[in-house]
Amino acid sequence: MKNKTVNNKNSTKNPLIKKRLIFAFFALSSFLFNAQVKMTDILGNYMIPSKDGAIQIYENNGKYFGKIILNKDASKLDLNNPNKEMQTRKVLGLNILKDFTFDGKDTWENGSIYDPKNGKTYSCKITRSVNGDLNIRGYIGVSLLGRTEIFTKLK
Repeated sequence: MKNKTVNNKNSTKNPLIKKRLIFAFFALSSFLFNAQVKMTDILGNYMIPSKDGAIQIYENNGKYFGKIILNKDASKLDLNNPNKEMQTRKVLGLNILKDFTFDGKDTWENGSIYDPKNGKTYSCKITRSVNGDLNIRGYIGVSLLGRTEIFTKLK
């Protein structure tokens, strides 16, 4: 008889457990649905990894760009640019991220990043972390052969 009582108690808990599991499933599904990345999520200002400057991501005609809006040395010139005519332009205000398109899921791709420290331009793709930071991956040829830098979202 004792076993029947225990089984009856367990059987009364099962519907409650099932209800809790169903609730948890729908709550999680709702959260994941609301956490979906939108193409405009990338817009805003970000601190560069070296912490001595910041960029602003903006949209123009359906493509995304990033320009330097803060630089430790506001008078710094683009001296490493391979084009001699561009070596006299200031780094502040320079577009370093160009022509990104959103893939509809979670990546901005088909763009390029210019590194004023070495004067080189790389293929690039961007993903966004849950906390809003950007993972910017520059590469030559294949994305596997590249480097990812984290740009911190500014409030």
